[in-house]
Amino acid sequence: MAFLTYSQNYAQEGEEQEPSLDRGTIESQFDFIYNKSGNYRAEGKRYEVVRTISLDQLRQNVIDTLNSYNERAAELKNTISEHESTISSLNNKLEETTNNLAAVTEEKDSMSFLGIMTSKGTYNAILWTVIGSLLLLLLIFIYKFRNSNILTQEAKSNLAELETEYEDHRRRALEREQKISRQLQDEINKYKKQK
Repeated sequence: MAFLTYSQNYAQEGEEQEPSLDRGTIESQFDFIYNKSGNYRAEGKRYEVVRTISLDQLRQNVIDTLNSYNERAAELKNTISEHESTISSLNNKLEETTNNLAAVTEEKDSMSFLGIMTSKGTYNAILWTVIGSLLLLLLIFIYKFRNSNILTQEAKSNLAELETEYEDHRRRALEREQKISRQLQDEINKYKKQK
């Protein structure tokens, strides 16, 4: 079957088509009318005589061709309109995607600090400032603690020395008192004996 179709097409291509008003291009139809028209001369002017039926058929063929081209043009305009709306839609989606990408990039490059979005650089600066301040306060606290500890140790040492001295002084005072009491008792006893 394919061979028959091919051979029929080949045979048609090999044959030259006779010009007619039923087939062919508009130009070949005009050529057909020109060739089939009769001519005559009158008063030194040449006139072509065309059959009205042929002229009407050519006119209808031209109108059909123009209508066909107009329909095709309308279809192409609709297609172009659809493509333009698709392009517009795609451009809107691209813009939305670009905005979303920018927002995601900004969000990725920023962090929430106390409910405020800040860039990572600012966040790092704040974080290291806080860490540095806390470290400085820790060092000051350690320094003050050591000084207080040294002063406390000195105070304890001084208190221990003072307590030792006080105990020594109290013991000596007690010994003196006892010694004086003994002496007084001895003197009282001597006095009593002398009387």
